[in-house]
Amino acid sequence: MAKQSSAWVGMQKNRWALVVLALFSLSTAMVFFMRTAFDSCSAGAGNDFGEGKGREVEASSVGRVRSEEPNPLGFMKSKLVLLVSHELSLSGGPLLLMELAFLLRGVGSEVVWITNQKPAESDEVIHSLERKMLDRGVQVFSAKGQKAIDTALKADLVVLNTAVAGKWLDGVLKENVPHVLPKVLWWIHEMRGHYFNVEYVKHLPFVAGAMIDSHATAQYWKNRTQERLGISMPKTYVVHLGNSKELMEVAEDSVSRRVLREHIRESLGVRSDDLLFAIINSVSRGKGQDLFLRAFHESLQVIQEKKLQVPSMHAVVVGSDMNVQTKFETELRKFVLEKKIQDRVHFVNKTLTVAPYLAAIDVLVQNSQARGECFGRITIEAMGFQLPVLGTAAGGTMEIVLNGTTGFLHPVGKESVTPLANNIVKLATHVERRMTMGKQGYERVKERFLEHHMAHRIALVLKEVLARAKSSNNS
Repeated sequence: MAKQSSAWVGMQKNRWALVVLALFSLSTAMVFFMRTAFDSCSAGAGNDFGEGKGREVEASSVGRVRSEEPNPLGFMKSKLVLLVSHELSLSGGPLLLMELAFLLRGVGSEVVWITNQKPAESDEVIHSLERKMLDRGVQVFSAKGQKAIDTALKADLVVLNTAVAGKWLDGVLKENVPHVLPKVLWWIHEMRGHYFNVEYVKHLPFVAGAMIDSHATAQYWKNRTQERLGISMPKTYVVHLGNSKELMEVAEDSVSRRVLREHIRESLGVRSDDLLFAIINSVSRGKGQDLFLRAFHESLQVIQEKKLQVPSMHAVVVGSDMNVQTKFETELRKFVLEKKIQDRVHFVNKTLTVAPYLAAIDVLVQNSQARGECFGRITIEAMGFQLPVLGTAAGGTMEIVLNGTTGFLHPVGKESVTPLANNIVKLATHVERRMTMGKQGYERVKERFLEHHMAHRIALVLKEVLARAKSSNNS
């Protein structure tokens, strides 16, 4: 019997090893898949936004939703929904809209996708994503032409994804814009100042509603649209995101997690008991990889000076692309060489999947600068893997990470280096604290940041938007 059991375990491990190899074969053929690549964004009471009262779709109100209950989006059956994305890429905004497309298809909605900006030449990533949508029953139309106009006019709901998608309205619909605006839900993920351009958002006050990923971003949009553009936001809903079922299945499978952890650590050349702090974002100055590496170096100095007993520590930077951020990445590598920590810092190229790295590391660092992340989906994904998070006290991260409970928060900017270094030392020297924070983060995800939570929150928004569109149509 023992032999049969051992053989079964061996077979399972081999099966997962093959899965891992397949994952990594696929990732080398694709460019960066990072849900938090867009400027993304427990919350309190809703604030007033624009002319109507902004509402948060409370996470706590749907925390008890279970998979066996009726699908909250069931009322969308047979509805025609047009999804308008400014681009189709492996960045967070388009991928998030694709998730919505699949959720709607799952309840029988007729879903049409159009991409406003596509390169003239053939693109492997776009072709692959379009094929994935077609295989799931999502229709893919050209952004221009009569077919797109007819679909917009017939649709029960039109979702504009990101502020930049607003260019499609005048560019394609032209005189039909007033007929479509009453049934538009504008899903906004951006937090950068240059998106506050009247060319993009001049129609924003007249749509049925705006959906934004965090309170911080919603408040920022309310203030900036009034101060900079002199326009008001429509009725605004704050909807926190959720982890996909697929990711949580990996996170909760101890066999797959162990195999992924061993595989990644072996590829990095680190031992099973080494301590890995990772930042998983597209490499750019705004994501703060430079400040993270400075803090990591400072933490090593503190440990050496105080003669603290900790495992060998490593910093992992996932999201490298020298072709995109050549100057910045050169700076990062130069710093690593100057400080002689090249044996402790590992750069990983852009990859299709984040789950293997979440399985392999011990702590996630979310170091986005300026106004932070609109939401920061990698944060809840890490918490799903029971990882503590060291995050900036800015943007949506403050609505996810409970400081001192599921991780530690530090300020943005150069003054963050020492506080972040101290937090790295705290987690490096206290195994029990790391484990406890990771478990509490996982419980927080289970309570409010899962796919069915997000579906329930979005359903409440869609019901109101559809009712408002119908009322406008009747009048």
